[in-house]
Amino acid sequence: MIEVFCQWLYDTPLAATIRSNELAFPWLESVHVLAITLVLGTIAVADLRLLGLASVKRPVTQLLQDVLPVTWVAFAIAAITGAALFTSNAVEYVHNTAFQLKMIMMALAGLNMVVFQLITFRSAGAWDEARTTPVGARFAGAFSLLAWISIVAFGRWIGFTIGF
Repeated sequence: MIEVFCQWLYDTPLAATIRSNELAFPWLESVHVLAITLVLGTIAVADLRLLGLASVKRPVTQLLQDVLPVTWVAFAIAAITGAALFTSNAVEYVHNTAFQLKMIMMALAGLNMVVFQLITFRSAGAWDEARTTPVGARFAGAFSLLAWISIVAFGRWIGFTIGF
């Protein structure tokens, strides 16, 4: 089933254009990398605050309010460009170990964020300005940082394991 869908993506005019135009793939990839850099950078700011390693004089809620809008815009750009890049060779990407690991880590990063928002962040009023955040917040920050560094590493690995 997934192979049929990936073949359909591969056969779309968008995928054909990305494959055949010598500038399309490099430009999409450049925008994707810049967006991911912004995602990782802004998430690192938030995670380092949760870990008590940076911006400790700023309330967590204020810091998140300041950086997360930028994170979400950059993530949207990365997702759109990543999806377009995926279409260009979907059949091969879907079976690539590095790509699979990147997707697993993205799912785990998303799950970590949901758990943080639904459970840990609910009590932020009690620890918002504290230098040391609760264990759950520190765990969420550490896991998020590790997940996003892994996502970037696996994404980079894809380029060395896929041939056109």
